[in-house]
Amino acid sequence: MSKDPLLQPYQLKHLTLKNRIMATSHEPAYPEDGMPKARYRAYHVERAKAGLALTMTAGSATVSRDSPPVFNNILAYKDEVVPWMKDLTDACHEHGTAVMIQLTHLGRRTSWSKADWLPVVSPSHHREASHRAFPKMMEEWDIERIIRDYADAAERMHAAGLDGIELQAYGHLMDQFWSPLTNELEGSYGGSLDNRLRFTFDVLSAIRARVGSEFIVGVRYTADECLPGGLTRADGLTISQRLKDSGMVDFLNVIRGHIDTDAGLTDVIPVQGMRNAPHLDFAGEIRAATGFPTFHAAKIPDVATARYAIESGKLDMVGMTRAHMADPHIVRKILQGREESIRPCVGANFCLDRIYQGGEAYCIHNAATGRELTMPHDIEPAAVKRKVVVVGTGPAGLEAARVAAERGHEVVVFEAAADPGGQIRLTAQSERRREMMSIIDWRMEQCQEKGVTFRFNTWAEAEDVLAEQPDEVIIATGGLPHTDVLSEGNELVVSTWDIISGDVKPGRNVLLFDDAGDHAALQAAEVLAASGAKVEIMTPDRTFAPEVMAMNLVPYMRSLQEQDVTFTVTFRLASVVRVAEGLLAWVGSDYGGVLKERRVDQVVVNHGTRPLDELYFELKAGSANKGEVDYDALIAGRPQQAAPDGQFRLFRIGDAVSARNTHAAIYDALRLVKDI
Repeated sequence: MSKDPLLQPYQLKHLTLKNRIMATSHEPAYPEDGMPKARYRAYHVERAKAGLALTMTAGSATVSRDSPPVFNNILAYKDEVVPWMKDLTDACHEHGTAVMIQLTHLGRRTSWSKADWLPVVSPSHHREASHRAFPKMMEEWDIERIIRDYADAAERMHAAGLDGIELQAYGHLMDQFWSPLTNELEGSYGGSLDNRLRFTFDVLSAIRARVGSEFIVGVRYTADECLPGGLTRADGLTISQRLKDSGMVDFLNVIRGHIDTDAGLTDVIPVQGMRNAPHLDFAGEIRAATGFPTFHAAKIPDVATARYAIESGKLDMVGMTRAHMADPHIVRKILQGREESIRPCVGANFCLDRIYQGGEAYCIHNAATGRELTMPHDIEPAAVKRKVVVVGTGPAGLEAARVAAERGHEVVVFEAAADPGGQIRLTAQSERRREMMSIIDWRMEQCQEKGVTFRFNTWAEAEDVLAEQPDEVIIATGGLPHTDVLSEGNELVVSTWDIISGDVKPGRNVLLFDDAGDHAALQAAEVLAASGAKVEIMTPDRTFAPEVMAMNLVPYMRSLQEQDVTFTVTFRLASVVRVAEGLLAWVGSDYGGVLKERRVDQVVVNHGTRPLDELYFELKAGSANKGEVDYDALIAGRPQQAAPDGQFRLFRIGDAVSARNTHAAIYDALRLVKDI
């Protein structure tokens, strides 16, 4: 028997969990028609196969029609969910993994203009900042109806064979009742803490009447809202004890904070550059005070922290949810003594930010997550060994090299710089984003373990590539900043890369024109503001930095607002001319009719990159496929057409094709090279 604290079994009521690692409830937005079909099932089964003890499905599975999902959640109010959940549960049970689901009513945390266009309901009329709906204050019949809906949904999950359910009580309807900030009801459901908790205990009673006393039921809840006038730590301790003493709850899943604003949500679920495991000690206090089964997850990205959480007695089960999006095989690698090979979660939060923007959750550097039906997490060896030459060691090039090496090919990589990383190395210049380098470091370790040959400080020419007598050539040379966007004065501007890298000294009064909306503009603005410069960020868009998305925007805003940076939307930089006192920038608008001026001493432009593709075009004519990619085969997961003997195939990936992002670059490489 292993002495590793993480590998010890845990007895939760009648259920034996085979280790202490779980994925807490989260919604990757993979349902189809509100149902967890094949794709959803494959996502959870991948983690089950690797030894995860407990997988919690469906963050915010909705129990009522007037709780329409704000992104693609499971519809727990439909009877048809039962067979789909049974298929998922049975498939995970085959691998010894327990399955639970989180049930909720969103209350005010949704929109009336979705689904059936029913009014949003809450125990007050207070609007939630994030979702902007003004709710109807609940009536008695709303409360009675929703209690029945919870019981119905729980009964469906019991019928589907799940091991248990979790009720969500932070930011959603249940703790909208709890909090004095969001409960203005009179009578038995408002006023005192006992009254404000009544809805929860009525729901629990109704559920127990349907599913019996043996079915596992837990609550994920905030035990301290961290808001003036909200639930306090003392309230949280009282609530925790009441939940335990009710006899209707089997575990507590503790969080701290509030999620009604982007900033609040980000403090609950921290992103890169923020402290790891910020609420772990607090969860440990709840466990110590109650002596009750306690679960917790919040930026616990590595095995060492998870192990400490269990060994120290702070938790009974530790959630590594985003970490399992980066690497679903964490438990298997621990069991095999291969912890060093775990693909690290870098906290980029591409996964969560995408779902809050209406997309599907994808890991920034594991392109197989969420694509388990078409993309492999484990790379299979190729039938025939080939010679593969890769040019460039950014995320695209290193992923191509890694996958080719896993396939068993001989791989040679050219890199013009002294070190790997490409644009990631530039990104990691920011202390807050230095975790991004793990994307590169992990791939370098994997490549070196597989014997990949690297040629750094080598500007690859066509003859260098051809001298390797390659079967496959993959150009991953990235791009360079494009700043030639003005009608006049392009020679007077600098790029965001110039500022981030330190190649150009920040000015004193700076206009930063952002026409790409990505991290580079805000990262450069942080450098400029930190130098003491007066900074204005201008964009022609209706909102700034749309590619950065909500939760990643929070630390930027905290930094830039503190430095008194100005944000200007819906204006476009037209031209720049030199004048005696510095630069005169002329500013127009896509809406027409205005022309303004800005007098500054530096203009910085962020307009993406243009491909560094000269080598690709030099090699194109001599390649068997002339650089062509069969998109039908690529999308279907079939190999590209084979080249005749003695000829090489040529491909380019990542920003060497067009300016996109890290995930797109890695996905380019994985889906192409997995079949080479």
